[in-house]
Amino acid sequence: MSPGQWQRRDVLRTGGIAALAGLWQPWGSVSGEETRRRVLRVAHLTDIHLQPELDAARGFARCLQHVNSAEQRPDLILSGGDHIMDAFRQTKARTASQWSLWQSVLKAENSISVRSCLGNHDIWGWNQEKSQTTGTEPQHGKKWACDVLGLDRPYYSFDQSGWHFIALDSVQPSTYPDKFSVFLDDAQYEWLEHDLASVPATTPIVIWSHVPICSAVVNHLALRSTIHDDAAVDAGHVHADSLRLVELFEQFPNVKLCLAGHLHRIERVEVKGLNYYCNGAVCGKWWRGANDGYPEGYAVVDLFDDGGHQLQYVPYGWTPAVS
Repeated sequence: MSPGQWQRRDVLRTGGIAALAGLWQPWGSVSGEETRRRVLRVAHLTDIHLQPELDAARGFARCLQHVNSAEQRPDLILSGGDHIMDAFRQTKARTASQWSLWQSVLKAENSISVRSCLGNHDIWGWNQEKSQTTGTEPQHGKKWACDVLGLDRPYYSFDQSGWHFIALDSVQPSTYPDKFSVFLDDAQYEWLEHDLASVPATTPIVIWSHVPICSAVVNHLALRSTIHDDAAVDAGHVHADSLRLVELFEQFPNVKLCLAGHLHRIERVEVKGLNYYCNGAVCGKWWRGANDGYPEGYAVVDLFDDGGHQLQYVPYGWTPAVS
């Protein structure tokens, strides 16, 4: 069955969004729904983890075909980071092969504009021992990913169809060689404050980052020795400056939703009236099937002229080569 045939068979009556058996119901705002007009449809693809192994290239191609063949095709793709399987601990040759594969699949299978933020696995050589780097290489760190993705720097903003979009850079160096920290450094935070303040109060804002700013799922992943012990949330699972960002966004009611990935799970957390979405993973369990019951997929986000939105998670029907 061709991608187009698969899409037509599984289109839901509501909004023309393809999903499997209607398992993932829409989330979002409902005020003014009778008269509001959709101005933009966005596909949020995150955690692709592209690699030569496990038939990942065909899986990514299948996902892109699914997005591009939709009856109501998205106007924009937001990529949420971890485009490739890993550069953090990999040699230059291995990193180059993964980015080359990313570029070839994207060129062959996609004709929709893509905007990206960086994930931890996109950063080359921060584990210098395993990646065989010195830290002085011209493409070391975030530079290589930014060059491939066409970014001057890993955080930025733009406007489209009456909405303002802000890409954040969640991932910062750690004092531990094989880890990373999750927060906005002072320069980025100051830039964010200025950017938010520069947007007219009537313009709705979408913020996306690789790592969730707020998450409830991290409670399930927290480690404890016994049921009586305090739980330890992994420093790499959620923003350490979450409270600071929540309080900042509270000053700007036109911030309407925040998108993230990283956890390969699906959730919506509402804090002080703002929705924080974690939108699963294109690769599921790193191309070995659904991760903890969450299937391979992406989110479709409809944005409306009244500042409202609707989001639905869309499995694209992938069967892994290895489970």
